[in-house]
Amino acid sequence: MTTDPFSDILKLTQARSLVTGGFTAGGPWAVRFPAPDKIKFFAVVKGKCWVRLEGEPEPVRFETGDVGLLSAPRWSILSSDLETEPIEAMDIFSRAGRSTTQLANGNEFAHVGGHVLLDPVSGPLLLDVLPPWIHIKAASPQAAVFSWLLDRLVEERAAGQPGSQLASAQLSQLLFIEILRAHVASSGPLNAGWLRALSDARIAPALRLMHESPARSWHLEDLAHACAMSRTTFASHFKAVAGVAPLTYLTNWRMRLAERALGDDATPVSVVAQTLGYASESAFSHAFKRITGRSPKAYRTALRLAGRPTIGRDLPSTSGGAIDLTLAVETLQQD
Repeated sequence: MTTDPFSDILKLTQARSLVTGGFTAGGPWAVRFPAPDKIKFFAVVKGKCWVRLEGEPEPVRFETGDVGLLSAPRWSILSSDLETEPIEAMDIFSRAGRSTTQLANGNEFAHVGGHVLLDPVSGPLLLDVLPPWIHIKAASPQAAVFSWLLDRLVEERAAGQPGSQLASAQLSQLLFIEILRAHVASSGPLNAGWLRALSDARIAPALRLMHESPARSWHLEDLAHACAMSRTTFASHFKAVAGVAPLTYLTNWRMRLAERALGDDATPVSVVAQTLGYASESAFSHAFKRITGRSPKAYRTALRLAGRPTIGRDLPSTSGGAIDLTLAVETLQQD
């Protein structure tokens, strides 16, 4: 199977399921959502609404099938118009006693929403490359995919068939990935970083090699040859796209894998070092401290003191595969 660096990085962030919700509405309405402390997404599955975001000068119009993703801690207001005074979302859902509710007659608008919780250690790897706000329109080239996913989410929740909870989680998983794909495809030039690097076909062969065999002692010549470039051209283009030199990228990826492995007290530091291609524990420890600011043992101790659970007995797979994302979404049947 061909290595998929994008899946590798998403798996490393350890996204987990969270309580999510939705609502239907009719007539004049407006709901204010507090600034989230995690990635938040929502979709309009019926009707239209205005979206106002903290820090954004103008409101944004959302149509049926539009999807938004908010990665920054900003409040948001969804409304039928720009004059209605918003009510607090927490008041609505606490009064309803559940994660779904209905406003007014509930016949004109339907919304679904969810959160993605990332691992505190590896999560910034994703957060740092996302803009504060992403809006994917139903008219985008990915419209058919989003439409199918949203329809299926609503149908699964409404039908209540056996396995609907798991089916909704898997559909939500795919929705999150499709949002990221659509962002890469439609946002124009991205800032230098791994997300931009993964979308660059010229250096893709080198990235696949490094993710497939992170322990191998890669040389610049090997990676340049895989991309059919000279050393100089490859090194220059890679740094311009990824923001770091090729071998620096490799070292950084190794350290992310090391952080994951060090979450298991049963794995000796020497074994982690050997698995990642270091000739000695001291060489690995020096590299780890240079990148993270702590020695491997100090890092492991900090995890233990913080009460972090054991996160696995093995290094994460570097053979690609699907992201382990279980994101349960509560949806409402369209009236």
